[in-house]
Amino acid sequence: MPASPCPLVIRYGRLGDTVLLQPLLHKLQQRYGQPCDLLAIGAWPTGLYADQPEVADVFALRAPRRPLLVSREHWRAIGWLHERRNAPVYICEPQPRALLRIRRALGLAGVPAAHRAWLLDTPLREREHWVDHLLRFGDCTPPAFRGRCDALAVDPGAAPQLQVDAVARAECARWLQARGLHDRPLVLLQPANKRTLRWNGVRAIADDDKAWPLQHWAALAWTILETLPSARVLLCGSPREADYLEGIRAIAASESVVSVADDLPLGRLKALLACAHSMVSVDTGPAHLAAAMGCPLVVMFGAASPAHWAPRAAPGGWVTVLGGPPHAARVDELGVEQVADAWRGLPSLRHAHRQAEVA
Repeated sequence: MPASPCPLVIRYGRLGDTVLLQPLLHKLQQRYGQPCDLLAIGAWPTGLYADQPEVADVFALRAPRRPLLVSREHWRAIGWLHERRNAPVYICEPQPRALLRIRRALGLAGVPAAHRAWLLDTPLREREHWVDHLLRFGDCTPPAFRGRCDALAVDPGAAPQLQVDAVARAECARWLQARGLHDRPLVLLQPANKRTLRWNGVRAIADDDKAWPLQHWAALAWTILETLPSARVLLCGSPREADYLEGIRAIAASESVVSVADDLPLGRLKALLACAHSMVSVDTGPAHLAAAMGCPLVVMFGAASPAHWAPRAAPGGWVTVLGGPPHAARVDELGVEQVADAWRGLPSLRHAHRQAEVA
């Protein structure tokens, strides 16, 4: 067994969950003296951590719910885990069904029980932020590694910090040039969340506590353009959300409001957030990404607790949280002017031109 093993972190979460892992990954890198390997799910983990020094390798399952017997991907993941069976393993997954799949994979991979640490053994405290919960979990050590790694004190207010390389920045600059968006303040709006769309269309607004009416988004875009006339308002989302965002663009009826949902892969979104003026978003993964990139952010919460889940700003950034318990249980309880005022109040440290253009 190597003296300084690479720690292995497992989390079957969505984009925001994966962003929130970064402080823990950094802490474990410092404790063990080696970058972490990451087992995750979805299309985002590899691109998310491609430029991060605290991550060595990523295995991302694209179909995590497929039955093991018919999934070559799952067997490749088990082989990948088997190669790392001597590592300390930190299982950060809170969901019972995912935990069953993870336990089975670890068993088939031959990972000893003494090499495993489970987040479930570190209960979440009242009003404890998820990042702080993970950092406290990072103080734990699997039994087989006790006395073999360093203890480390980390600021409990630590925030995710993500990087984007020069190649991605240059590609984003070319894309902005091609779309006539260069040399403009870019204000990003993220209206949709994972519950917005159903298999048969848009979910009824009454059934989605994070939904904000399309008319509100259009009115916010008008207010932004009145305040910052040279700006372009970009409607962000995934390709399957393009029709939903087109509804907002049609109501706004302005050439300065542009939907980019059909042309925004993760690498480009990271680079865009690194140069954007600001973002307004519902509580969803891209909001956490914006905060981790240092993009000034207004985020609207519904029923979820901001105490646990509010995005945390990287150095140089800023996050303003609206709504959420105990103030509101639904995003549609927030008015356009309330959100616009919060956006106007974002600090202008990253963008000198705001000082001249924002009243």
